[in-house]
Amino acid sequence: MDKHLISERVENIAARVAAANGVELVHVEIAGTKRDVVLRIYIDKRDGVTIEDCSLFSRAIEDVLESEDFIPSKYVLEVSSPGIERELYSLADFVKFTGHLAKVKTHVEIGGQKTFVGDILSVDEDKIEIDDRTIGSVSFTYSDVAKGNLKIDLAKEFGRH
Repeated sequence: MDKHLISERVENIAARVAAANGVELVHVEIAGTKRDVVLRIYIDKRDGVTIEDCSLFSRAIEDVLESEDFIPSKYVLEVSSPGIERELYSLADFVKFTGHLAKVKTHVEIGGQKTFVGDILSVDEDKIEIDDRTIGSVSFTYSDVAKGNLKIDLAKEFGRH
């Protein structure tokens, strides 16, 4: 079975298992080689994911994956939180984290740069606006995004606004 089809099927199963376990499916990733497959699933919830959440989700999805047995090789299953500086995997993530500090790399240069760090100001349709710390407000389409991550705002964390 094709890696893309496996990923799609795992994502569908993971979404169902996440809903049944009171967590949000963030992202599914298949890494490694054909012989040493690593299946990474990131989950989250409003107050953060605990080890217990990951363990319960892992056991639940493992049962389904074993019963459906569609992954053609052995694999290692990793279930975790997306982390504090989580990747922004979709336009919906940019919407969800409007007002938060992010680092975004674009495919194209905008104002002479491709990397922007600042608060996500708004998302309108597929247009994202960020208050970049060096050049101010900058807008680009979601299709221009090569990679985006939340960043920890140390000034806010330590009370130095």
